[in-house]
Amino acid sequence: MIIPIKTSSGGYNIVLERKSLQKLAEHLNLKRKVLIVTDSGVPSEYSALAAKQCEHPFIVVINEGEASKNFENFKMLLSKMVEYGFTRTDCVMAVGGGVVGDLAGFVAASFMRGIDFYNIPTTVLSQVDSSIGGKVAIDFEGYKNIVGAFYPPKAVIIDPETLKTLPKRQISNGLAEAVKMAMTCDEKLFSLFEQCDAFENIDEIIEGSLKIKGYVVENDEKENGLRKVLNFGHTLGHAIESQKKMQDLYHGECVALGMLPMCSEGVKQRLIPVLEKLELPLNVNYEAEKIIEAASHDKKKNGEYISVVYVEKIGTFEFKNMPFSEFVNQIEEVIDK
Repeated sequence: MIIPIKTSSGGYNIVLERKSLQKLAEHLNLKRKVLIVTDSGVPSEYSALAAKQCEHPFIVVINEGEASKNFENFKMLLSKMVEYGFTRTDCVMAVGGGVVGDLAGFVAASFMRGIDFYNIPTTVLSQVDSSIGGKVAIDFEGYKNIVGAFYPPKAVIIDPETLKTLPKRQISNGLAEAVKMAMTCDEKLFSLFEQCDAFENIDEIIEGSLKIKGYVVENDEKENGLRKVLNFGHTLGHAIESQKKMQDLYHGECVALGMLPMCSEGVKQRLIPVLEKLELPLNVNYEAEKIIEAASHDKKKNGEYISVVYVEKIGTFEFKNMPFSEFVNQIEEVIDK
């Protein structure tokens, strides 16, 4: 299946097909130098398979984890490209999850003012969300994604076969973002989570999520309005994530927690069983004061108010300017004191 994305800065195709990792050359121009960026947590067979299809491949492996999205690796990859004699007609390919995609995409955006970038996401989180939309970035001075750009890929190839090596918890972690999109935009997709086994229907969930995000990105590429809907669950989620040294929680798990206070009671009663089926958390034992402090520094806070996405009915959403005191009262239900 090919899902086209058309934006003001250029269009690209998402190829969603099992075994598509074995057929990259059918969709991408690989008759040139290709910097393949992957990480230590991605099975090496994936990057090796991609390299076999390239005329002049160069594989660089970074350490797994968010900490790798730094200036040192950004500089290292640019140095490799200079060393290997890359030109403006060559390209960068990310093979991995969101960290690899963000870093490699920002390198592609920066080298010689921008060269072609291909994204080959291999995690649920990156396949349903971060691989499309054109946001590329690195972290700096303790702030996530503070240095980056909007730089759409030339193509995205999604092969659900690459998910077979992921532990169940990592799959659930990614599916939290799909639940987020279904909650705000597609009641039918949410019903699939309610009525079916999400793990056995992963292809349909990926497709539905991509179509939602694709529509949002096409209509608001630079996050001036509609694209803010993708922040549902993230205001509290990011605040919890900032405290993750206290307890090991993944991004999607934090987003799951962040959705619970931002919906009506009726919606919450439908959401809780879905999160339970996916074995996602319903509460966390972090220090409430530290989470509230982190939320108070969110970029969406303006004076005594904070901008949130709220779901009154599944498949719909509204943007609310909520008094910060009310936000604090709402979030306390997911924090064990």
